Amino acid sequence: MTFNGTWKVDRSDNYEKFMEQMGVNMVKRKLAAHDSLKITLEQTGDKFHVKESSNFRTVELDFTLGVTFEYSLADGTEVSGAWIQEGDVLKGTFTRKDNGKQLITTRTIQGGELVQTYSYEGVDAKRIFKKE
Repeated sequence: MTFNGTWKVDRSDNYEKFMEQMGVNMVKRKLAAHDSLKITLEQTGDKFHVKESSNFRTVELDFTLGVTFEYSLADGTEVSGAWIQEGDVLKGTFTRKDNGKQLITTRTIQGGELVQTYSYEGVDAKRIFKKE
């Protein structure tokens, strides 16, 4: 499928401000800016296998579109939510367990790059990944 492959982070836009809004401390924000994140996506129909690998951790998870699951962000924030597919866009809507606030994430392919956007409490950011 469109998203299949291994994607390595190339650049970010407003990511530190987004992390600050999420409550990530300064030390973790500075480390995250250099995490060398790689995401491997394997889609089979409405099922996804995802492997996230960075300088700090490796996580593998499986999810089905439209089915709620729980996940821990790299900073330890616990969320619960689901991904849906709207045309060529994957949209994840997640609720933080600690404060009930909503985090929206999208994934799209634009110009051969994977663009992952984040929206939290009025702050938007994106990370752009190149296919390996």
